[in-house]
Amino acid sequence: MKRRIALLAALLLVGLLVASTTGLGSSDSRKIVAFDVMAPVSEPFTGATNAIRGVPGGGLPWELDAAKGELRADGRLEVEIEGLVLARRAPVPEALRGTNPIASFKAIASCLTVDGGSAATVNVSTTLAPASPSGDAKIEDSLVLPSPCFAPIVFVTSPGGMWFAVTGR
Repeated sequence: MKRRIALLAALLLVGLLVASTTGLGSSDSRKIVAFDVMAPVSEPFTGATNAIRGVPGGGLPWELDAAKGELRADGRLEVEIEGLVLARRAPVPEALRGTNPIASFKAIASCLTVDGGSAATVNVSTTLAPASPSGDAKIEDSLVLPSPCFAPIVFVTSPGGMWFAVTGR
C-alpha cells in the first residue's frame, strides 16, 4: 500500500513538472490570437452608436494598408500597422484625406470572460505608441488579461480609446 502511495505521489510530481515546463502554468506564452489583417472603421461603426464591446469607433472613416500582430496567453501584445489614415473620401474633409492626424495609437485587447458566474466583457489597453503622419506604428506591451479570455478582439485606437482598426475583415 505504501509503495502504491509513493508511486502515485511520484507520478503526480512528474505530471506537475511536465505541466509547468510545457506552458500550461502561469507562464503560458501560447498565441491566443494571431492576425495579418484588420478592418478600418467605416460607417455605420463611426462614433459611439454602434460601439463594439463598448469601444466606440473613430468619428470619421479610416483606411489601412496592412496590419499584423499577435496576442499571447501571458498578455504580450504586438501590433504592426502600416498606412492607417483617414479615408480618401467624404465625409472626411479634403485637407485631412489620406493623413493620420493622431500622434500616437494604443491597442485594446477585448475578452469575454466570467465575472461572478455571469458573462462579462473586459477591455485592457496598452500604453501609447508613436504613430507617423503616414499612419505607421508598432505597439508592444504586456497586458493583464482576464482568465478565461474567450473570443479575443484587438483594436487599434486613439489615445482616448476610439477604434480605427479591428481584427477581422
